[in-house]
Amino acid sequence: MSVEIVFETHSTSVDNEAGIASGWGDPALSAPGRAQAAELGERRRHDGIQAVFCSDLLRALETAEIAFGGRVQITMDPRLRECDYGTMAGAPAVQIASERPRRVDVPFPEGESLRGVATRVREFLDDMARDSDGKRILLIGHNATFMSLEHLLGGRALEEVAASEFVWQPGWRFVLEVH
Repeated sequence: MSVEIVFETHSTSVDNEAGIASGWGDPALSAPGRAQAAELGERRRHDGIQAVFCSDLLRALETAEIAFGGRVQITMDPRLRECDYGTMAGAPAVQIASERPRRVDVPFPEGESLRGVATRVREFLDDMARDSDGKRILLIGHNATFMSLEHLLGGRALEEVAASEFVWQPGWRFVLEVH
């Protein structure tokens, strides 16, 4: 058996619009971001999603609530958070993107490494494997959440994912095998 996971990034936040890497900061969605979240809900309305899990950061929770509130159970989980950029939180997003290849195993100053993010996402997936057999679930997270899924379920080396440019698309599909 397996769990089908649909991954979506949170909608555009005010920090995204300003070119700022929020990390564990908690900016709200921008007006265009709220519209994107509503579009996500419409796009996934008849998709057979049985549960939604999102990061506990405001931008992910707002995305989930606008898109799915009142229709599907939404559960926040801090293991789906963005990478903790430590003292680099609030830096320009382009600076963080250039740092990522060096931060696979070396934490951001006073923050965490990308492998640390993958470890917490792996713990989340282990729980999903125990509790969600045969379901189709949707995850709303961040760039680091996506990189972890690409590594853990997509079979790509974390170093490769960290060095790749992130290109948004309307969702990604992963399969978590349940043993």
